[in-house]
Amino acid sequence: MRHELIDVLYTYNNAFASDNEPSRAIKGHKVDITLNIARTYTPVLRRPAYTAIFRAREALEKHIQELIQLGLLRKVDHNVEVEETTPVIIAFNSDKSRIAQDFRELKTYKLLDRYPSARIQETLTQFSIAKYITSMDALKGFQKTFFYT
Repeated sequence: MRHELIDVLYTYNNAFASDNEPSRAIKGHKVDITLNIARTYTPVLRRPAYTAIFRAREALEKHIQELIQLGLLRKVDHNVEVEETTPVIIAFNSDKSRIAQDFRELKTYKLLDRYPSARIQETLTQFSIAKYITSMDALKGFQKTFFYT
């Protein structure tokens, strides 16, 4: 059984992160969000950072460096105007932390997607032909949200 699992993982290795590509898109799980507002965005979508305690600032810096390394985030000079900004908070669970973005103001301008996730019939059809079914946590998958205006 172990050898079979290793063979399957090796066959589908392009679904996993590597040193050359630390962040891969997961096929069939793309989320697009369309906004009903024209650029330049209102000041409500350009919010300043929240104040944070020292422990949260350290964790935030660690997460930012990791996202920059993964190519999911890039630094912007202080004199460059950014069209939209979103404050973040650090959520702690035991000794681990995760970064969470505050999208409450953005929801005001979001066009609703009537089918945001796959329909159950499509999902069950895909499962019916599967030989193996597993569940995984996609590394930083919540950071891969695309916005269109």
